[in-house]
Amino acid sequence: MAFQQRDNSGALFKNTKKEQPKHPDYQGEVMVAGTLYRLAAWIKEGKNGKFMSLALSPATEKPTKE
Repeated sequence: MAFQQRDNSGALFKNTKKEQPKHPDYQGEVMVAGTLYRLAAWIKEGKNGKFMSLALSPATEKPTKE
């Protein structure tokens, strides 16, 4: 069965095209209230261990090339 995007859910996948440290470790999409967003995540190390830092952007916005 193919993946079907549902409201108020999403998925992250390992970023196989990561070339610089500032590029996200994981990326994917999430749908909130019928609007699709791009989701990016970075694995970080904090005083309490590893965690994910997240960023959302409109899916219609083109990613910036750095």
